Amino acid sequence: MAHIEIRDVTLVYDTPAGRVVGVEGASFAIEESEFLCIVGPSGCGKSTLLNIIAGFLPPTTGEIRIGGKTVSGYGMDRGVVFQDFAQLFPWRTALGNVAFGLEMKGVPKAEREAVARRQLKLVKLDKFADSYPHHLSGGMQQRVAIARALAYNPAVLLMDEPFAALDALTRDEMQRLLADVWRETRKTVIYVTHNVAEAVYLADRVVVMTPHPGTVKVEVPIELERPRDPLSVEFLDYQKLLLRHLGQQAPG
Repeated sequence: MAHIEIRDVTLVYDTPAGRVVGVEGASFAIEESEFLCIVGPSGCGKSTLLNIIAGFLPPTTGEIRIGGKTVSGYGMDRGVVFQDFAQLFPWRTALGNVAFGLEMKGVPKAEREAVARRQLKLVKLDKFADSYPHHLSGGMQQRVAIARALAYNPAVLLMDEPFAALDALTRDEMQRLLADVWRETRKTVIYVTHNVAEAVYLADRVVVMTPHPGTVKVEVPIELERPRDPLSVEFLDYQKLLLRHLGQQAPG
């Protein structure tokens, strides 16, 4: 049995202009410890699908199963990292933000702070434990968000374009960091991105979605050794393949 199963998931919104299909008949599976990226054109339902998997939105039809159990709402088995830097609590230090989920679970203070410090060290921010979000760069804030999502040891990490708002150099650094964190933790990761180079760098497999209403067009395994060289011919060939599936022209 796959770790996560997306079974014929459709979501229909009721709007003042009528019913709008956000996701239509999406189906695929994810193995334990797999890093899966979802790519597709704007408005195809990538983030909507991630929110359904997270349990924030109920599907109109179909179901999500994690570890054989149907998702019926948000659970602590899923950690979520968003694009928005404002996801951190501005009145809490980096340590306080990372420890928050453990605090909500009733973990004693000494234990949750020890766990939070380990997670901050994993994302190379142990020296900034007492800093507040407004003292941290965008990339550092996203590292805190990743550490917070990992701190209560979820089985699945869900990431919605977490590096999209970062500058190119910081984004590249964060991709390398995330690849290292995944190799260390072996979490099951579902990562939404519009950046095909990012998908090729991070993913074991890429799910390409069709334009609105989004469904699964094709699944592309990325059979490259890690760490990956973004300038290699093989890497660029995978980029071109994904762009063709997306109906876009490869640069150059």
